[in-house]
This record gives sequence, structure tokens and C-alpha cells, in this order.
Amino acid sequence: MRDQAPSWLGERFEVTVGPVAHGGHCVARHEGRVVFVRHALPGERVVVAVTEDRHPGYCRADAVEVLEASPDRVERPCPESGPGRCGGCDWQHVDPVAQRRLKGDVIAEQFARLAGMDVSLNVEELPGGALRWRSRARFAVDREGRPGLRPHRSRDVHVLTDCPITVEPAVAAVLGRTWDGAGAVDVAVDSVGGVTTTRLDRRGHAQSTKVVRPPAAAAADGQRAERRAWDRDWQVEGTGFWQVHPAAADALVGAVAGYAAVAEGERVLDLYAGAGLFGGSLAPGVGVGGQVVCVEYDAGACAAAADNLSDLPQAEVWQGAVDAEGLTGLLAELDGPPDVVVLDPPRAGAGREVSAVLADSGARAVVYVACDPASLARDVAVFAESGWSVTGLRAFDAFPMTAHVECVALLEPVRP
Repeated sequence: MRDQAPSWLGERFEVTVGPVAHGGHCVARHEGRVVFVRHALPGERVVVAVTEDRHPGYCRADAVEVLEASPDRVERPCPESGPGRCGGCDWQHVDPVAQRRLKGDVIAEQFARLAGMDVSLNVEELPGGALRWRSRARFAVDREGRPGLRPHRSRDVHVLTDCPITVEPAVAAVLGRTWDGAGAVDVAVDSVGGVTTTRLDRRGHAQSTKVVRPPAAAAADGQRAERRAWDRDWQVEGTGFWQVHPAAADALVGAVAGYAAVAEGERVLDLYAGAGLFGGSLAPGVGVGGQVVCVEYDAGACAAAADNLSDLPQAEVWQGAVDAEGLTGLLAELDGPPDVVVLDPPRAGAGREVSAVLADSGARAVVYVACDPASLARDVAVFAESGWSVTGLRAFDAFPMTAHVECVALLEPVRP
């Protein structure tokens, strides 16, 4: 609540919408205050309804009436999206080509504001279209056992019988059913048609896991999902981390491999390695005389990575957290400095301390995979303080209909 001023919560007023901002909304102004508007587009004139007013400098609102529409506005393909309804998508009202342009604008704005760098790039489309791409999802469950997704910034559950961005086998496995006693359901569909569902309680703890796999595609470990990327088969723990878009793993590995340009005999660190996708894909390039060390905290992911890389004697898996202290110890244990570091941290990024250690690691290149451009830009700024520069940057539309985007950045020390 703003100090000494009446709340705007629930009020409606007209605004002209300004530029897109990080987080799936656009920026407008009203009576000297910033209004973060969802369901709008830059340049539109809309009527907004204020949904949140807790801060003196800004409020949040939904566009509930469009008075002057952008040419990029389209009919929403999902009837459950829109103000006050399902919050799973940010940009169902935006033409897919325009979505990619807006994501490029967001990346450029984050780099300018947080890293002081001017960047310009085209966000690359992945094959398959803007719908039925999500192969892994978490659906919330209400007190009556009905699954759905939450409205934006809400704890309510908007009950669904379909989700047009989610692949149909995942929809069939979860939606339209009753999940008594569950707080949420995770579902993942793998490359061979296997469907893994995990019931979670209301604290997010797993209650049970069920794997249904085509008879001809039985996995070596029945609790693992089968994936295919970069001409290799991979196993992933149940509904554990893997790129959500079916085409994303190949696209990202291609970008990472191109930037890393590893040579025989080189040493590679793969941090936040998960099931070993990036390290395992680069290992053939360093040959048996090289070394690839995959570092991952989760025990199940480490076990899967060890199996995935078992045919690559130059690759090894180390279990441990990627923090400044652990990373410093790891670097001291290696036979020499890494030539290339690849990292794919969670949405919060690697952070200042880890970035500073990597900038001082002696590597010739760091390839940074990021699902959040703000976190990437903040960490890039830390590298820049140590004399590193961004010499390559690509972005992929791995999350159509949402504001999320996947980036791959190449950082190299500036040569005198």
C-alpha cells in the first residue's frame, strides 16, 4: 500500500502503452506513476484495471479493453487465457513473429540497463510452431482435486481441461482427471512417447511417480525418461530437468558447440550439468586426451549423467554445489586451468561470486546458457569488471506464447 495515498486497487482508467519490459508486461504511466500492464502491446491505447497496488512508485494492471489495437495483436488461440484467467502464458494475444521481436527488445534493454552494453539480435524460431511444444509441465491442483494453472500472481487454481501449448499426451495424462489429495502434478513426455507423472503434496514433496512407456521403448531404468539430442540418447530422472521444447536441446547444444570450438586435448568444465547434455556433447571434440568435468548438485541427475557419459572415458561427473568456495576447490584439483567453461545455471543466474571466480579461472572462453536475460546481464557485468567481453550472443524462442527466452552468450577475456 502506498503511504498517505488512496489505493488504486480495482480502479479503471485509460493509458497509452509504452515499451515492453522484462516479465511479460509493458510499461505505461498514469498521473506520474508507472503502470505495469499485462495483456497489452506497445503503442496501444487501452483501459486497464489495477490488480495490485502495494508500492509507491508503481502498480500492476490488466488491459481489459482495447481502444486502439496494435497491428501485432491477434485472436488468442487459447480461450482460457486473458485477464483474471489462466496465467500460464503472457503473450497469447501477440503474433508469434512479434513475440520474438519483443523478446529481442527485452534482451537489449536488460543488457543496456544491467551491463551497460549495446546488443542487437534476432530471436531464433524453433521448429514446431507456437502451440503443443511444452513437453514438461507442472499443473496445480485445487482443494477438490481438479488440475489447472494459477492466474498471474495468484494462489487460486484456474481449472483446465486443455492447455494448447502443452503436448497432447501430457494433457491427456493430467487434465480432465481428479487428483484427490495432491497439491500439484508434474508431467513429462519423452522422446519415445513415454509419459512420467509425479504427484506432489501441498508442500511440493513427491508422493508417487508413474511411468507409462510404449512397450518397444522400455528404458534401462524404469524411472528415467528417454531423450534424444545431438545424435546421442540420454536418460533423465523422471520429470527432472530437460529442455521443455522438443527442439531446444539440439539448438542450444549447436550454439554451445559453435561458441566453445573445443580442440583435442582441451579441458572443459560443464557447470550445473544436469544429465550431462553439454559436457557429453563436447567430449568427443576434446578426444581421449582431453578432459570434461560435469558438476551437478542433484544426486539423481549425477547418476543419470554418469550413465549417459559412460562411453566417454574423457568425461567425469562430480557431485557438488556450484558456489564460489566449491568452484575454487575444484579448480585447484584440476591438472591445469580449464580451456572452456560451459554453465547453464537456474533462473537466478550464477551470481556475482561464482562469476568472479570463473573470470579468474584462466579459461579462454566461457559459454553461458541462460533462461533469464536479466540474470545473464548481471553476471556479464561481473565478467566485464574483470576485463571480459561478450563476443557472441544468440537467443532462441524456446517458450512461445510466454515472455521467456533462452540465450547463449560467448564471453572471452579481452586481449591486450
